[in-house]
Amino acid sequence: MKSIFVGIGAGLLLVSCSGAVDDKVAEKTTTTVEKVATKVATKVADKVEDVVADLSGAPAGEYSLDKGHGYITFSYLHQGYSKPYLRFNDWDSTLNWNPENPESSSVSVTIQTSSVDSMVVKFDDHLKSADMFDVEVFPTATFSSTSINRTGGNAGTITGDLTMKDVTKPITLDVVFNKAGETRGGGHKVGFSGKTQLKRSEWNLGYAVPYVGDDVDLVIEVEYEKSE
Repeated sequence: MKSIFVGIGAGLLLVSCSGAVDDKVAEKTTTTVEKVATKVATKVADKVEDVVADLSGAPAGEYSLDKGHGYITFSYLHQGYSKPYLRFNDWDSTLNWNPENPESSSVSVTIQTSSVDSMVVKFDDHLKSADMFDVEVFPTATFSSTSINRTGGNAGTITGDLTMKDVTKPITLDVVFNKAGETRGGGHKVGFSGKTQLKRSEWNLGYAVPYVGDDVDLVIEVEYEKSE
């Protein structure tokens, strides 16, 4: 009888040890897989960052906004409940493009503030009032680049002066160069994506802060066509 209990005890000990070993092996395997996955993801990200965009598809010169493919949208936190998305429907822009030295390129933007569009007519009326954009007194907002920097691959930054309600402050956009190429009509086009965050109160647009968020996320999608 004693030998039976000894045998059972030994068996339980072996099972226990085996379980502990299996747990350690599983833990080590999981850690190894995670490390490998992280290294692979890092290498892939590095390769994406190292990709050099082909800028030669569009020659140097002045480019104008393709108004059928230009978007300025912005969003903010509304009382903590949601993030509405608004846009400007009427704006224009000019790009002076240098594919051999993109840092020497420049861009300017003029926005008709009365074109602000929340898709809610009553809210649009308030946005146009003196509480916000005061479009009767300040009919336009402008942006003029002061420097362009290429940070790697097809990524870069555009820094410039943003003027709204007679207040001018510098902002920096994180930009991605998407493509330069020839259009189906034989012209040339370049496309960019840009984004930044700013505090609206710095441009005298602080109505209802902090009840309504001060931080505004600005997103720009734009295509330029070479001027004739």
